[in-house]
Amino acid sequence: MKVVILGAGVIGITTAYYAARDGHDVTVVDRMSGPALETSFANAGEISPGYASPWASPDVPQKALKWLFMEHAPLIIQYHKLSPAMVAWCLAMLRNCTPARYAANKEKMVRLATYSRDMLRELRAAEGIDYDHRSLGTLQLFRTQKQYDAAARDIEVLKSGGIDFQLLDREGCHRAEPGLAHSEDAIIGGLRLPGDETGDCFKFTNAIAAIAEARGVKFRWNTTIDALSESGGRVRARIGGEPMDADAFVLAAGSWSPGLARPLGLRLPVYPVKGYSMTVPITDETRAPQSTLLDETFKVAITRLGDRVRVGGMAELAGFDRSLRPERLKTLECSAFSLFPGVTSSTERNLWCGHRPMTPNGVPLVGATKYQNLWLNTGHGTLGWTMSCGSAGVIADQISGRTPAVSLEG
Repeated sequence: MKVVILGAGVIGITTAYYAARDGHDVTVVDRMSGPALETSFANAGEISPGYASPWASPDVPQKALKWLFMEHAPLIIQYHKLSPAMVAWCLAMLRNCTPARYAANKEKMVRLATYSRDMLRELRAAEGIDYDHRSLGTLQLFRTQKQYDAAARDIEVLKSGGIDFQLLDREGCHRAEPGLAHSEDAIIGGLRLPGDETGDCFKFTNAIAAIAEARGVKFRWNTTIDALSESGGRVRARIGGEPMDADAFVLAAGSWSPGLARPLGLRLPVYPVKGYSMTVPITDETRAPQSTLLDETFKVAITRLGDRVRVGGMAELAGFDRSLRPERLKTLECSAFSLFPGVTSSTERNLWCGHRPMTPNGVPLVGATKYQNLWLNTGHGTLGWTMSCGSAGVIADQISGRTPAVSLEG
């Protein structure tokens, strides 16, 4: 079959890899000059199935009001960028902030993310790729007793999903991450998931793209996806000014997917939630993290990537604005350096931002559509790296007529 993947982030590239492994004739199209140059470029680097949680949780409405007045707020709304799409997405998110919906959505996310982690391990063993990978778990840090107590809600979901976890006190956190011994701030405890992993998503995506190309996948870089149209229940594309047909199109364009799907009558509830990251070199190994930590107070992830530390987080609602705001760098520095002071003596700060394709309930859009040759693989939010292999495997299974090994209910 002729398969065309629209988008070359980690979702699109892994989809191309699995489709090519099934023997299909695969082409990847992207407007950038290479793989993973948008949202997959400098993300937080964590593979964390157990922390696959909806942002729409029961405590978010109350927290959001408090965040409006915080200096280092996890959520920022650029009110001068208000749009009907932003308002509709926010209202839909609030409707999902009930205990029942939170639990149901988290179960779906954890199910796909856990399957994806297992698929990643199989892929890594088969291909022998290197991407600054570590399998040392994730530690969610609590600075307050209230945060520690609130972990009980997620622990119940972890138990039902069969995911290993450890609820740690302050000393337990120090044993898991010795660099925290130098922390300037109080740590009450933490929730550790020993089965989680870390890695550089950009390096991974480029390595998989090279393997896919060796297997015959064709790449059309610097090429615009002009439009999608339909006729007789089938989709056609106009790419780089020319018409293109395919037995299967896979829409994996992240935050840009809704615009491409709209002419087909498909309303995808995906909004570009802007996130930031900072990457710094490690100059003192004894003060560095060993894996990934999630700072619950600032909603920031701090990840070890080889001889670097990647600090990522925040949610800024500002449409497709790409400006790098210095105040966001200060928030990332505040979180990382309060926990790991002295980790770097360098003044180098590589600040980056990207647009996470978020759905209001956190659950991605993966699977077939009403059109016989169009599949969706988008809306993964902050979990594109975590869910990439599983989502790509599901799409490849469906295109090849197989029943996926993971349940797609919901």
